[in-house]
Amino acid sequence: MILDLTTYAAFFLMTAASFGIMALGLNLQWGQTGLFNVGVAGMAAIGAYASALLTTPPVAGRVGGYELPIIAGWLGAMVAAGLIATIIGAVTLRLRADYLAITTFGIAIVIQLVAVNVEWLSGGPFGMAFIPRPFASLQEYPLAFNLANLGLVGAVLVIVYLALDRLTRGPWGRVLRAIREDETAAASLGKNARLFRLQAFVVGCMIIGLGGAIQAHAIGFIAPENYLSALTFQVWAMLIVGGAGNNLGALVGAIAVWGLWSASSGLVSELLPAGMQARGAPLQLVVIGTMIAAILVLRPRGLLAEQIAISRFLAKSAK
Repeated sequence: MILDLTTYAAFFLMTAASFGIMALGLNLQWGQTGLFNVGVAGMAAIGAYASALLTTPPVAGRVGGYELPIIAGWLGAMVAAGLIATIIGAVTLRLRADYLAITTFGIAIVIQLVAVNVEWLSGGPFGMAFIPRPFASLQEYPLAFNLANLGLVGAVLVIVYLALDRLTRGPWGRVLRAIREDETAAASLGKNARLFRLQAFVVGCMIIGLGGAIQAHAIGFIAPENYLSALTFQVWAMLIVGGAGNNLGALVGAIAVWGLWSASSGLVSELLPAGMQARGAPLQLVVIGTMIAAILVLRPRGLLAEQIAISRFLAKSAK
């Protein structure tokens, strides 16, 4: 019993960590820069499919199949997501607020439709299987396998977190927050607001693509239905609940929302008969939506509110 619980806890934390990576990418875009990106699922799909194409065995009638190491797939996922984000950002970042949200949402839908219909690239509706999983030799030992994967994903999460924390606390991050608060004022100080917005959008999408690739390899299989709007809703919920603008808050929100999502899924399975469980699945969205509403009422800035960040020079001067 204890062994099973430990195994599940390791898998749960590993999945939450992969979502935490996506939430960090979205936090850079929305929390730090004010970019309303509703295309999270699309960027995660690009990362997942790019990594799968690079690392899976060859399949007749489909491109890819290079059988590269997993780390090469993850790097390729970041590059692919970054390239697509650069093209999208160059066209869309002149838009503001709700217009940008509508555009990124539409692009995510297009990416999902491409995954469904372009079989030579994505495998079509049947998806892509035989995606190599890290530490595959340990699969016969579930506890060791899940702990090893948790350690790997946790290490990637720490690297991403520390890198973003250093960036956002430095001059680059202060410019992003200045653009978020008053783009005109930032431009009047000689800052190219559009260039900084593009940089934040591209780096954020690269991190989201990395999160998508990590999830693909953790499961070993991907399909277009994995990248519906519900994924975007999940990651946004994690950021709102945890606290936009706070990297640690994004991680706390990922654990809290994924825990509630998993618990509500278990309740649906236990309380509803088998024939009704498919209809009861949307109750998860109701539970998460209720949680977001409660957080917005009780803690409008999330569980961990954004902290005011100033330069070390100003901090020393104040002392």
